[in-house]
Amino acid sequence: ALESILKPTYGVILYQEQVMQIAQTLAGYTLGDADLLRRAMGKKKPEEMAKQRDVFVGGATSRGVDEGQATFIFDLMEKFAGYGFNKSHSAAYALLSYHTAWLKTHHPAAFMAAVLSADMDSTDKVVNFVEESRALGLAIAPPHVNECVRRFSAAGERSVRYGLGAIKGAGEAATESVIEERERNGPYTDLFDFTRRTDPKRVNRRVVEALIRAGALDELGPSRSSMMLTLTNALLAAEQLAHNTSTGQDDMFGGALAGGSGGHDAESRFETGVEWSEEERLAGEKETLGLYLTGHPITRFEQEIEKIANARLSELRPSQGQARTIAGLVAGLRTINTRSGRMAIATLDDRTARVEVRIYSELFSKYREKLAKDRLLVVEGEVEEDEFSGGCSVVAGAIYDLEAMRERHARHILIELDCDSMDDGVAHTLREAIESYRAGATPICIDYRRREARARLPLGDAWAVRPAEELIARLRDVAGADHVRVEY
Repeated sequence: ALESILKPTYGVILYQEQVMQIAQTLAGYTLGDADLLRRAMGKKKPEEMAKQRDVFVGGATSRGVDEGQATFIFDLMEKFAGYGFNKSHSAAYALLSYHTAWLKTHHPAAFMAAVLSADMDSTDKVVNFVEESRALGLAIAPPHVNECVRRFSAAGERSVRYGLGAIKGAGEAATESVIEERERNGPYTDLFDFTRRTDPKRVNRRVVEALIRAGALDELGPSRSSMMLTLTNALLAAEQLAHNTSTGQDDMFGGALAGGSGGHDAESRFETGVEWSEEERLAGEKETLGLYLTGHPITRFEQEIEKIANARLSELRPSQGQARTIAGLVAGLRTINTRSGRMAIATLDDRTARVEVRIYSELFSKYREKLAKDRLLVVEGEVEEDEFSGGCSVVAGAIYDLEAMRERHARHILIELDCDSMDDGVAHTLREAIESYRAGATPICIDYRRREARARLPLGDAWAVRPAEELIARLRDVAGADHVRVEY
């Protein structure tokens, strides 16, 4: 045994049991003493390790081992202590890894539903596992009070249904109350029926607002904005009905205003107002779910990104000295103190993939005001292999926001005006919208259309603007969402 240990070529120590065996064979440790050595290495106590080193080297030299070699072997064991496992744990983890790999391969929806449920109280983990589910080709069905349980669940072989318990602002007591009432008395028919049947002590206004923003009540009203506007009336109607019931009274409509009568009458009870924009709808999902579930804010910029970026994030591959221009929303941002100063690591998301961008201290100081979560950034940099993730990362060389890239590369902002279908005040409204953004460098061009003629009219240099997103949004409000675009 001594000869096999003292061979010139050394193997790798895999298990804690091997440390104990080496100590027994080489230094004369008893089984109990060897276990104390194993424990000391695991806890990494400097005083105890110094004591064990003396015992080990002394025992080994007394058995004819060279002192330098004994010291070298102890150093190997000490280094191993930083990552070593015992054999029984290793076997158990190997078996668990095999079982979970089999389940993930053959029953991916059920497996990912279980994984998501195990960490549903951690929004960051839920976001990562949802991305993993999508990478496996699974659809993530939105939360719904008539179909969901508290935890995530498999909805067929290729779909995972969101768990109500993962909605921020809707606690366990509230979601359990909603589910219990549904199971006792059937699905909810509309917002009024929902507020009438749920316990106001557990399902209060804040909870209902969170459910609306998350999309969990989408089939109970005309739209999320309409339900939010109607919520006060629905809660008052439910409160009035509860009061009448407790006092033995009834109203002349038989409580219909708080019930779910369906049809046109039900629709007429909902308030109407300005519909939420896609940006507002997605912001509500991000606030309550931690991620964009039914869309992505970057979608409205994709036509521009195709002109600006030379690769989508899913297409990136490590390249020697080749610069890439990429664009994405800042999905995560963390800063690190290094010897050369403070640096940042930003996670960009362009809906096709996520990539980490390393921003070293000099660049971080220059661009730190542009670095904010959920902001669209354009990054020029070099793609490198990421040994930790097995993918790739980007070392930033320059960072721009969308307005800066428009100023650098846009030919003009094009506004299409079909004057036959517009009223006479459009020109004045456009002028007002543009006025605050003048003194920029991006020209404006009018695509002027009438039945008998059409012409492109570039406005003079005095009308060049800052191409801010707020300006584009105002112009689209005037001319129509499909009639304003940035051309490159």
